[in-house]
Amino acid sequence: QVQLVESGGGLVQPGGSLRLSCAASAITFSSYAMSWYRQAPGKERELVATITSAGDSTKYTDSVKGRFTISRDNAKNTVYLQMNSLKPEDTAVYYCIRSRWPGTILFGSWGQGTQITVSS
Repeated sequence: QVQLVESGGGLVQPGGSLRLSCAASAITFSSYAMSWYRQAPGKERELVATITSAGDSTKYTDSVKGRFTISRDNAKNTVYLQMNSLKPEDTAVYYCIRSRWPGTILFGSWGQGTQITVSS
């Protein structure tokens, strides 16, 4: 059973930056694409970004293009989400999950997520 642990969340002012990390427990990490999803209060969970298993392609939802960057380090079984120019509408709980490109077919269960709050 692969376990995913998200970290790096917190409170940040509009325009600020955060870097999220997601550490996976199993050695099959590099066999999967990885996706970041987020869920804002009262809203459905939405796909934010996906990266291929090799890390050679990425895909973003329109609202974060140019601001967020997904990356991975397969040697460390970790996927990252660098978030710049944060906006209040980015406030949500962020989750990582194994996926199949481009990120709508998911494997395993959700972790506990990490809360991002963008507020002045």
